[in-house]
Amino acid sequence: MDTARGVTCLLVAVICLSCAAAAAARSPAARLHRHLKRFNKPAVKSIESPDGDIIDCVHMSHQPAFDHPYLKNHTIQMRPNYHPEGLYDESKTNVASLGNAERPMVQLWHQNGRCPEGTVPIRRTKKDDLLRASSMRRYGRKRHTTANPMSVNPTMLNEGGHQHAIAYVQGDKYYGAKATINVWEPKIEQPNEFSLSQLWILGGSFGEDLNSIEAGWQVSPDLYGDNNTRLFTYWTSDAYQATGCYNILCSGFVQINSEIAMGASIFPTSSYSGSQYDISILIWKDPKEGNWWMQFGKDYVLGYWPSFLFSYLADSASMIEWGGEVVNSQPDGMHTSTQMGSGHFPEEGFSKASYFKNIQVVDSTNNLKAPKGLGTFTEQSNCYDVQNGNNGDWGTYFYYGGPGRSSNCQ
Repeated sequence: MDTARGVTCLLVAVICLSCAAAAAARSPAARLHRHLKRFNKPAVKSIESPDGDIIDCVHMSHQPAFDHPYLKNHTIQMRPNYHPEGLYDESKTNVASLGNAERPMVQLWHQNGRCPEGTVPIRRTKKDDLLRASSMRRYGRKRHTTANPMSVNPTMLNEGGHQHAIAYVQGDKYYGAKATINVWEPKIEQPNEFSLSQLWILGGSFGEDLNSIEAGWQVSPDLYGDNNTRLFTYWTSDAYQATGCYNILCSGFVQINSEIAMGASIFPTSSYSGSQYDISILIWKDPKEGNWWMQFGKDYVLGYWPSFLFSYLADSASMIEWGGEVVNSQPDGMHTSTQMGSGHFPEEGFSKASYFKNIQVVDSTNNLKAPKGLGTFTEQSNCYDVQNGNNGDWGTYFYYGGPGRSSNCQ
């Protein structure tokens, strides 16, 4: 009897320990640890940036892209087979400034070191990054509506909370796009709002089948924990529902470059009536492999999105957009004062308003061309506006942006 009672007590103890272990594994702290382990890969070298970021130099074959089942045995394509022809001549410089001796555009972490060849720089995800997210599952993803210039319903204006000031082309097959984008540090009113300037490569409808590749700069306190201006990318193949993410926070984008980190701070930024800085971004489809490549500036081919990630974009894009976007959460029932671009309207012009210049699209012959039939769109021009033009130095360009809430924008 005593033996049986002892065995029973032992079984109960084992079951209790098992239950406790299972409960611990389901605890918020354990879930947080698992997520951090998934985001942060073993580093060959780590570099602390002056802004507090940690940049991990991760072996190229260990980057998040290879968490995707289709990429498990993927051979990294180390260079595109073809570059687009007809790149707009920017031999003058990538930096437009009021002075002759401005520093070139770099990322802030470069001040403390660089990653070795064969590795890729990845901004380390911290515990606080995950805790700021609406949920750990949604971290690095956005709920989002892309600007649809063909369908504007004023009564739906603030339902999604996103507002835009963009230029766009549609009506053809597009195989890439390029722009030189003026970089600023716009003020953000609420932590759950952001301000960005980017280009969109779009395919499909604006319903649940939207394919999008996006790249530019953004200020997003929720995502990064500060108000720094950062290089970013995003992709989705189902209108932001279940696929895609910012930067390389999920599998998808394959990075080959050891110099530039997605999500890292850009330095320096432009100042009102002062020095102006810009970045150039080119995204194009390799005619041979079909992958979508990204280049930053004249020197940095960053990597590619494999074509199998997409449905419509596996072939071509049907619309290209360039411009700014903000989230308007309507704090206290008023329009947000979150700025777009420089926070000033287009008519103020150079060194005061933000700009996109040297805008081009890639056509079916893999040539960069000026866009035909460029349209402009904004939901509320009294809050954020856009004005386009063309000249010999800047090619096709536009100024855009605004202050948000004002006497004319309530």
